[in-house]
Amino acid sequence: MNKPIVAPSILASDFANLENEVKMLNNSVADWIHIDVMDGVFVPNISFGIPVTEAINRHAKKPLDVHLMIEQPERYVESFKKVGAASISVHYEACKHLHRNLQQIKDLDCMAGVAVNPHTNIGLLRDIIKDIDFVCIMSVNPGFGGQKFIENTYSKIEALKRLIVDHDAKTLIQIDGGVNQDNAPKLVQAGADVLVAGSFVFNSSDPKHTISDLKNVMNHA
Repeated sequence: MNKPIVAPSILASDFANLENEVKMLNNSVADWIHIDVMDGVFVPNISFGIPVTEAINRHAKKPLDVHLMIEQPERYVESFKKVGAASISVHYEACKHLHRNLQQIKDLDCMAGVAVNPHTNIGLLRDIIKDIDFVCIMSVNPGFGGQKFIENTYSKIEALKRLIVDHDAKTLIQIDGGVNQDNAPKLVQAGADVLVAGSFVFNSSDPKHTISDLKNVMNHA
């Protein structure tokens, strides 16, 4: 089993206090900092882009995990690498030439991820699973934080885990959306390696403690 990874989503943080929020994550047991980039086209929301990611990177001591919820992501991956991205995920639904997209990210020495929306069949990744460093399963519809977790996610994780094992791949499984301390054990037991948590972390009274609790839950699941 891979070492569990907790990746708090900065989308749920206090943007007016972003430097201190990043410093809090630096001082926590979080492994990655998850950054949701939205263009208002692929998803019905606009978040932040390259300048804000660069600002986060100035203070971050944890790897930046950049999730591109945008059309034509190939136009921007190099720019996000330049401002600090350690891993970059693109959406299956947004890429006409997904293998090419993955190679572009790998050529920049970033981990290359593929995100899939709730309606997308995991089997569509069969032919390229060995080229993917991690698959981000969306457990809510992308675009907004604080949504209710979609229960079908568990069976989707199990299907992806079988696909990974059957192809002798080293792909990690990341879950993004509605993650909390209650569903974390079941997600890990189903096969999840990386949990993205936004509102659950930043809306808590003690985010550092919440991150620590989530990490402990994952380690003992």
